[in-house]
Amino acid sequence: MKTIPRPGGRAWRRGIAAVALAATLTATLIGTAPAWARREGQPATASIEIRRTGDGIPHVRATTWRGLGIGYGQVQAEDALCTLADAFVTYSGQRSLYFGADRKPAKRSTFGMPVNLDLDFFFKAFAGPDAVEALKREQPADLDELIAGYAEGYNRHVRSLQKSRGKGARHACSDAPWVRTIEPDDVYRRMIAAALAGGYAHFVSEIVNAKPAATAPPVSSDHLSLSSRLEIPVGDARGIGSNVLAFGQAATGERGGSVLFGNPHWYWGGPDRFYQAHLTLPGKMDVAGVSFLGIPVIMIGFNNDVAWSHTVSAARRFGLFDLVLDPADPTRYLVDGVSERMQARPVDVEVRRPDGTFEAVHRTLYRTRFGPVVDLGARNPALGWSARKAIAMRDVNASNARIFPNFFRWGQARSLDEFIQIQKQEAAMPWVNTAAIGRGDGRVWYADIGAVPAVPDDLRAACATPLSKAFAAIDADAPVLDGSRSACEWKAGQASEQPRRMPPDHMPSLLREDYVANMNDSYWLTNPAQPLTGFASILGGEGQALSMRGREGHRIASELSNAGSTSSRQLAERVMQKTQEARSYTADQFKQPLLDAACAASGQVGPTPDMRQACRILRNWSNRAGAQDRGALLWDAFWTRLQQIPAGELYAKAFSAEAPLRTPAAINAADPRVASALAGAVDDMRQKGRALDAPLGTLRFARSEGRRIPLFGGCDAEGYFTIACANEGDYTMGDRSHGNTYLQVVYFDRRGVHARTLLAHGEKETAVTNGLGAAPVVRYAKKDWLRFPFHEEDIARDPALVRQTLRP
Repeated sequence: MKTIPRPGGRAWRRGIAAVALAATLTATLIGTAPAWARREGQPATASIEIRRTGDGIPHVRATTWRGLGIGYGQVQAEDALCTLADAFVTYSGQRSLYFGADRKPAKRSTFGMPVNLDLDFFFKAFAGPDAVEALKREQPADLDELIAGYAEGYNRHVRSLQKSRGKGARHACSDAPWVRTIEPDDVYRRMIAAALAGGYAHFVSEIVNAKPAATAPPVSSDHLSLSSRLEIPVGDARGIGSNVLAFGQAATGERGGSVLFGNPHWYWGGPDRFYQAHLTLPGKMDVAGVSFLGIPVIMIGFNNDVAWSHTVSAARRFGLFDLVLDPADPTRYLVDGVSERMQARPVDVEVRRPDGTFEAVHRTLYRTRFGPVVDLGARNPALGWSARKAIAMRDVNASNARIFPNFFRWGQARSLDEFIQIQKQEAAMPWVNTAAIGRGDGRVWYADIGAVPAVPDDLRAACATPLSKAFAAIDADAPVLDGSRSACEWKAGQASEQPRRMPPDHMPSLLREDYVANMNDSYWLTNPAQPLTGFASILGGEGQALSMRGREGHRIASELSNAGSTSSRQLAERVMQKTQEARSYTADQFKQPLLDAACAASGQVGPTPDMRQACRILRNWSNRAGAQDRGALLWDAFWTRLQQIPAGELYAKAFSAEAPLRTPAAINAADPRVASALAGAVDDMRQKGRALDAPLGTLRFARSEGRRIPLFGGCDAEGYFTIACANEGDYTMGDRSHGNTYLQVVYFDRRGVHARTLLAHGEKETAVTNGLGAAPVVRYAKKDWLRFPFHEEDIARDPALVRQTLRP
């Protein structure tokens, strides 16, 4: 029998309170503040609406910044909870507690793949309470509210799983002990991790394992040579980067018309994977695009007035200082002849032993006035911490608190001029180039304006040491300054918003009406008709050879710029088609002479059936890496072996800054090593059980929802503009791969913004691990660009529209 509460009793009072609370929350939900909130001047936190359109893209609309953050945290958690939860454990320095000290993260990221214990010490040291508080102090109040809301929205989803007890939505990690609720500080730690990707994250193990005058230097996690490590600007995988092309009115044929193509080649899994969304706070912000998981602001995207994209910059975001140590104590160093003690910071990490018990592991990390000590002795003995010498490292972004306020402001920009002004005012971009266009503006913008150490070439020359000169042979861009002289500090110019940063007017930028382009090469050839010169060498160098992908990108840009388009829309259609052709620049340039020589040479000794077949396959190949193309796999194997021949011997015509888009050229096809390379490629494929004429898609595919989805594209080295690179010697594209991720083609007309997008790896973390979320992966494989529903009427009529209103 149901018991009716006695009026005035405790149960009755609880019931009345529940009804009152429900009324209050209902009022909040429909966007009207309840009476108590109106009396106290509190804003309504309601009207948080999530609308999902085609491919599951969330459009979050709210009436407050906090509400917008709640919606965004909720949808990211719904689609990528396990990845996010794992990442928040990482940034809080607790991997050893949950996963064991000696294991490594399962997915690649911008901080590489050090062992868990090293990562824990790193994030305890550089994303600890002091760093979080310093970052928080510099954030605008609205962004603080957005961040707090994001944590709340993430927690809503976590708590709903905990309450469901196995019913309803589930994740593979739903019952894992490391899936926990978070605080806003967890989001700030995640922001710090993103900032450090171009600096300290290069040498995690070498920083946290540095010990005074150690007999054995710390071993790096990636086992690359120092030069190879520094050739990778972010993360530890070759090829991480992006393409960007922006076309102005001279290319569109439309006065005030412009088109932007953005195309990051990024991680398909792990904490730095991109997430696509649309965030709307009426009257304040209406912006769409992508952000890293765990970041509540759009980082690449568009609103109704501007659009922008990024590529990883060639500039160095860190510098080294050559220290002379006090002969009496290797933890003291000399500055202007005065002995100065290093700051010895004890750090503790809790570790779970194999037997399930726990222990605290202690280390001491050492810091100088220039930055932490880094022991690179395992990579190069001259860079180790000895009794007399040590190296200190400074990351310009360790104190760069303006990165996300910059993105936050861009999302609200109303013109290209305002966008440019924000970039110059903040000077905060951490390790990327920027290209942008604006509504009704026929110009296109490129800039590598951001946080760069204030190290002009005259300071570098005045503060050089013998070690500086030796290091320049390894890496010509990163400065090594004399740490024994206070005069060799980075300059403290007044023109920069942030101390010891390069002033904006000392960094490269360009406005054009034809095109600007960057494919991770130097700023130097943003547009070949107007080379950018005269900048400090720390910014990435001038007069240097472009990558083969860079040459292909400029070929595409030039062709499109001169295609005779009559409108932005027409050029946008051409951009969508041309950028996904997946042509191999190396094959276009060099295949014919290589085959003429290699195939003839093999005939002199009696061609084998395999060699005859290989020559026939490559001659018939279209030079494209489409899923059905036969020959792309063989060319990859052939070109990989050719790269073992030094460039000075492989090419008859060396690189010339006078002809940067045509050199190096004239390949030495008659070199006997060329024929040997082709024979070796044939043997490689046979040994791996691969048919010489196998279609690319039989090996390059993603697994999603129980099926194989054949894909297109190739790696940087072969000169593909369209990137798909598994990175493990395996062509299968999964959550350890990198390649095309988010793609956008954007233009404007009188109605406002028009965008076509693709998200190659999908929204859900399971989409390329044979789980749910195949739709956007299939779309990408078909090159079926999504007409992005940005305007309210477009969202309302989207055939896949699903609405959700967040309820208490």
